[in-house]
Amino acid sequence: MSRRVVRQSKFRHVFGQAVRNDQCYDDIRVSRVTWDSSFCAVNPKFVAIIIDASGGGAFLILPLNKTGRIDKAYPTVCGHTGPVLDIDWCPHNDHVIASGSEDCTVMVWQIPENGLDAALSEPVVVLEGHSKRVGIVSWHPTARNVLLSAGCDNQVVIWNVGTGEAMISLDDMHPDVIFSVSWSRNGSLLCTACKDKKVRIIDPRKKKIVTDNMDEPICVQEMDSSNGVLLPFYDPDTSIVYLCGKGDSSIRYFEITDEAPFVHYLNTFSTKEPQRGMGYMPKRGLDVNKCEIARFYKLHERKCEPIIMTVPRKSDLFQDDLYPDTAGPDPALEAEEWFAGKNGGPILISLKDGYVSTKNRDLKVVKTNILESKPATKAESIPTIQKHKMEDKLEEVLREFKSLRDRVILQDRRIARLEDQVSKVAM
Repeated sequence: MSRRVVRQSKFRHVFGQAVRNDQCYDDIRVSRVTWDSSFCAVNPKFVAIIIDASGGGAFLILPLNKTGRIDKAYPTVCGHTGPVLDIDWCPHNDHVIASGSEDCTVMVWQIPENGLDAALSEPVVVLEGHSKRVGIVSWHPTARNVLLSAGCDNQVVIWNVGTGEAMISLDDMHPDVIFSVSWSRNGSLLCTACKDKKVRIIDPRKKKIVTDNMDEPICVQEMDSSNGVLLPFYDPDTSIVYLCGKGDSSIRYFEITDEAPFVHYLNTFSTKEPQRGMGYMPKRGLDVNKCEIARFYKLHERKCEPIIMTVPRKSDLFQDDLYPDTAGPDPALEAEEWFAGKNGGPILISLKDGYVSTKNRDLKVVKTNILESKPATKAESIPTIQKHKMEDKLEEVLREFKSLRDRVILQDRRIARLEDQVSKVAM
């Protein structure tokens, strides 16, 4: 008579728990737009939520401690002329966030230190290059100022945000809409899922599909009969993948190992209310004193509810096995290095004493041709301090000029749309 052997794992008893009502974010008009993104992005300082907005697209930026009822007049980020479809915090600066919209643009925003005290309608930079709506934005995990966007034009574009330039365009690899894009851990490769039911592994700098053998999966895991889209979140530190079904009310989690059968079911966290979207906190934002290994921000119809995943431990000491060194906020590469072909893994930090971030630098966007056209004559005769002041003033004027130009472009689009509507009514 055979006995079943229970697989040993320190994550077998991971359990999820929703926070109290007073620690939720209430009375939020979560977006109703038909698109399969997470609608929520989180970092150790802020939670960002895409909301319904009239006359364009908008999203909320809330400090993590801004819980309770959110006033309807609370300021939003509102520069897009069409609904916002996706948002993503920069992994190297907790005050910089990117957004993609139905207006075919990507915008990058600088959030003040303590959050918004007035509506923010002027982005740091507008990235224009897609011919249809932009449904995916994703920052490079290890290179500063490298941002990916994917649109319904079946095109993937990789930008140097520091100069506002589109550096790489992958426009002939996907015959249909791209549903999902994910970077590898060091950012050398991309994985995409397309409406043609194919997964592609791409080297974006060589513009080549590098998949060796994707004919047969190494493991198939039966889920359920629901037709809702699954939002996957993978933690490379613990090798746990969390699957959140959009429109579902559960979070399933599995441990990934190198030995067959490779995927091991751990547990399911369920609630009564279905989820409209989901945010996932980076590891450096977790409470290590409570053995918290993951935190989700579940979007309801009018609420955002944090859900905490913990591993029960009796000891109050730091649990080294739960918290190996993890990816920190410092970039391993500059954008120019990555585009030139260099790779770099994430710079790791320890969470033992609780991570304390250093001061974030403001995102500066400078057009290359503007720098090249700056006169250099008689530079040697200008005192160093005075020279720096002049350069700072010039950068400030250029930023203000670009903001005004971007605002004019947005207003031109609004006028064109209104004229089109008026002409249709007149007919």
